Amino acid sequence: MLEKNITEKNIETFVIKFYTKIMEDDEVGPFFIGILGDDINNKKWKEHIEVLSDFWASVTLGHRSYMGSPFAPHRQLQGLKRETFYRWLEIFFKTLDETYENETSLVFKETGSIMAQNFMRNLKL
Repeated sequence: MLEKNITEKNIETFVIKFYTKIMEDDEVGPFFIGILGDDINNKKWKEHIEVLSDFWASVTLGHRSYMGSPFAPHRQLQGLKRETFYRWLEIFFKTLDETYENETSLVFKETGSIMAQNFMRNLKL
């Protein structure tokens, strides 16, 4: 059953499901595995999932738990291409469609699309 309402719990569930798919993807996965490892239950991944869950709770629920800069960690990554961001969005949208009702997922999709465009522009891709 798809979620109608956004909650902290289903945000975390979504983030875990999304990054599990990311790790399995040949285009995007290596960027994350290279930094965080290949075990989503390790300490680095758990910290990343917590940060991303806080980020999405801030965006969707107005929480003030995220205090970082989404762009900063991506500046140091080598080999990113426009296709990498398009693939990230494809997996992101698919996972949202498997998690939330269409109307509910729109805030995630809009923010994710804007972020991907901004990242590509700022990285000059």
